[in-house]
Order: sequence, then structure tokens, then C-alpha cells
Amino acid sequence: MKADKYIIEENKKTDIRKLPTDSKEDNVEKDDIIAKYEANKQELIALQDKFYADGREGLIVVIQALDASGKDSAIKYVFSGMNPMGVKVHYYKAPTADELAHDYLWRIHQNIPRRGEIAVFNRSHYEDLVTVQAEDIWEHYHMSDRVLDDTKKKFFEKRYEQVNNFEEYLYENSYRMVKIFLHVSKEEQTEQLLERIQLPEKNWKFRADDLKVRDKYDSYLKCFNEVINKTSTKHSPWYVLPGDQRWYTRYLITEILLSELKACKPEYPALPPEEAEKLPECRKVLEDAMAEYESEKNEKSAKKSDEPKKKSKKKSKK
Repeated sequence: MKADKYIIEENKKTDIRKLPTDSKEDNVEKDDIIAKYEANKQELIALQDKFYADGREGLIVVIQALDASGKDSAIKYVFSGMNPMGVKVHYYKAPTADELAHDYLWRIHQNIPRRGEIAVFNRSHYEDLVTVQAEDIWEHYHMSDRVLDDTKKKFFEKRYEQVNNFEEYLYENSYRMVKIFLHVSKEEQTEQLLERIQLPEKNWKFRADDLKVRDKYDSYLKCFNEVINKTSTKHSPWYVLPGDQRWYTRYLITEILLSELKACKPEYPALPPEEAEKLPECRKVLEDAMAEYESEKNEKSAKKSDEPKKKSKKKSKK
């Protein structure tokens, strides 16, 4: 099962609230999917190594979801095994005072990766389109009247356009961005929140305010529905993945990553001609050195075997 069916096509209105949150419609077997997931991870490790060496494109992976939807664990398991030199994870919390004093894309742009690297955004600039809108935070911004005098609809329509332009700008500068929404049911969200209370090792993740957000499940999902439809583009698409069964969600994420990395067509860079000419000579130097090391080891081994074995002295009995 490929992840293509979960793409939200540009300018094609899709109500994400009606999309599945589990794998039932895909009629898959868990054991088969887990086996494919493990195989995909090995392929990703090899591809990422080539992508890092190639250095012509950068990849940004945005992970968004409602609270307790498995963002952290998805990142932990999907990206484990990759070369950490080429993968950086950025977690966006509520903006600091310094971040609020800048435009909302300022903190994002600081974490755009070097080409050849993968940046994973656990939450992202989309918090400034969803949370800021759902909680009416925008009304309290310290900004000029010419900005805040807009209606709510107009204010966020401008933001959709700004984000689309920003992501297209990145694409035109040799970056790719994929945006993934983990779509969980309210029942699954409730179960995960309850688990954070029941398991002592997960207590640290829970805050009483999480219940207030849970109560707004429908309003947040409605907001995500609009945002995703307004910002899913040809070059920076949204995928709305079923999130209730994490083994399936993680598999689908690996399918998306494989597709994107293969589209980059990474290649190991060729040596400059002047360096390539030196390879035979350098190879001979190193092979001669290895032969010398081997010869020395053989000589030492031969000397050791030629040495007479010392007989152990028997203690005389008194």
C-alpha cells in the first residue's frame, strides 16, 4: 500500500474529517506491513547516505497533529538508524518573546537545513495558522492596526498565501517539503491521554490543560481541514495519514520518505579528475603498507611458534 492515496490534491476540496483514521479500508495484514516497514527503513538508510553525500537538495518533513497523536514516537522510530549528521529534529513550542517580536516565519527559516540534510519539524509554522486561529491568539498580537484591523478570515487568507509563497520559494531553491498530518479519532486521542496518566513513565507528558484541547477536538479538526486544503500544493503537498494504528502510520511515513528521496535522484559525487588520476598510486601505497603489516605479523607469529616451550617446574614434596 503506497501513501499516494492520502495526498490532499491542490485546489481539490477534501473534507479530512471524513477520511479514515485506521487501516480498515486498505485491508492490510499487520505482520506484512511491519515487514515492509522494516525493509523500507533499511532502504531509507542507504538512500539517506547517498542524499547526504550528493548535497544538491534539502528535505523538510513537517509533522502536525492534534495532541497525543503519536508525533514524537513516529519521529523516534521512523528516523532511527539514519545518519544523525544528516538528520536534525526541531520541536516548536509556544513562541518565545524574542520569536514573537519577529515575523512568524523567522524561527522556521533559521532551521532550514543545509542541502543534503533532512530537517524534521515536530509542529511547525502551521501552529501559526491553526492554534493562533483556533484560540484567537492573533487578536492579541503586538502589531500595527493596519494588520490587525483585518477580519479574521482576511488575516488568515493572507497567511495561507504567505506560507504557500514561502514553501514555493524553498522549492525553487532546491528544497522539498512534505507535510504530514496524523489523523486520529477522538477515542484514540482519549485513550492516549489516559495512558499518560496511568503509566508513571509517561506522567511527565501530561498537563491538565490537555483536557481543554481535547474538548476542542472538533473545532481544531475543522481548522486543520481548512488550513490543509488551503496550503496543499503540487510541490509541497499534505498527506493526511490514518493515525489510530501507529504501526501503519509509521509504515506510510517511510513510503512518503522513500518517494521523496528517490525523486531527488541522489548520486555519490564523482572525484575531480585530478584526484581520480591519483587513485591508482594512492591505492598501491596503501596496499603495500597493508602487505608490510601482514608480513610483520607473520614474522612475529613464526618467531613465537619457534620458541621452546618452558617446562613448568614441579614443586618438590617435603
